[in-house]
Amino acid sequence: MADTPDQHEKTEEPTQKKLDDALKKGDVAKSQEVNSWFLMVAATLMVVIFADDIASSLLVDLKTFLARAHDLPADGISLRALTGSLGLAVLGALAIPIILMMAAGVGGNLVQHQLIFSTDPITPKLSKISPLAGFKRLFSATSLVNFAKSLAKLAIVGAVITAIVWPERGTLDLLIFMDPMSILPATREMSGQVLIGVVAILAVVAALDYAWQRHKWWEKQKMTIKELRDEHKQMEGDPQVRAKIRQVRIERGRKRMMANVPRAAVVITNPTHYSIALEYEAGMNAPVCVAKGVDAVAMRIREVAKEHDIPLVENPPLARALHANVEVDDEIPAEHFKAVAEVIGYVMRLRRQLGARNSR
Repeated sequence: MADTPDQHEKTEEPTQKKLDDALKKGDVAKSQEVNSWFLMVAATLMVVIFADDIASSLLVDLKTFLARAHDLPADGISLRALTGSLGLAVLGALAIPIILMMAAGVGGNLVQHQLIFSTDPITPKLSKISPLAGFKRLFSATSLVNFAKSLAKLAIVGAVITAIVWPERGTLDLLIFMDPMSILPATREMSGQVLIGVVAILAVVAALDYAWQRHKWWEKQKMTIKELRDEHKQMEGDPQVRAKIRQVRIERGRKRMMANVPRAAVVITNPTHYSIALEYEAGMNAPVCVAKGVDAVAMRIREVAKEHDIPLVENPPLARALHANVEVDDEIPAEHFKAVAEVIGYVMRLRRQLGARNSR
């Protein structure tokens, strides 16, 4: 226990790796009040919207059964068939409510966190079966807070129900004198009002509880300075992480390089392998390589050049020499000035000729 960091020592915000590890273990911010609210909403919808349809569906099947109860065979085969048909009728009537309750149970979790599959919460651990650990959890501050929260919720919900039902106490007294067929609509209407009131109150309770659970979870995920240093060392020493970082850097550099291609005055190519994009404007000391590549990268440079009407000049020896001797954002070496000048001069003459034709 001495190696476990004290909560007061956790002053640093959790890293993304710490959050990802917690997610893999199934350790997420979760409020049971949110799940309860979704289930209560589903129950309210069943009472308010589907109660009449369920009752009507069951009435048709059960009415025939009750009306001919004395004529029904009681042998084993017939009784089994009758039980099966009644079970299917009940299941058919309750299919939509069952699906609705299942969707509410899943939705209550999905609104709080993404879908996760982890066996860590159900993995046997000594702390879960230890009587001492169980005793500590039972009388911990968290358990006391949850107990107080449950009492407060019960009191609030009870007050709401009382506020809705008390004005209708006269109607409740009259229920014993009403026709049985009239009792169900009356009770359904009153039950719907009660459930709607409870749902409204529980929405506030669920929101506050989720905010509290989220705060507690975030505080638990915070890290000490030592944990941050250890994680950094671990990340730096992981070959896969280094390879991933290197790949990201290469990809970013490639994107920046492609963004520079439209600045080029000419792209010198070897038709099958190399592409070198050169930028040159009047007043520059020497042409500058703004992009270079081989194979797939070379093809992409040529595609971008065509999209921006940049001339492509095939010169395999010069393309190979420039690719080997000049880096991106560097001026071309002096020994290649003459060859590059001829290419750029050719491109400028070509542009002047095209401009003269267009002006005619």
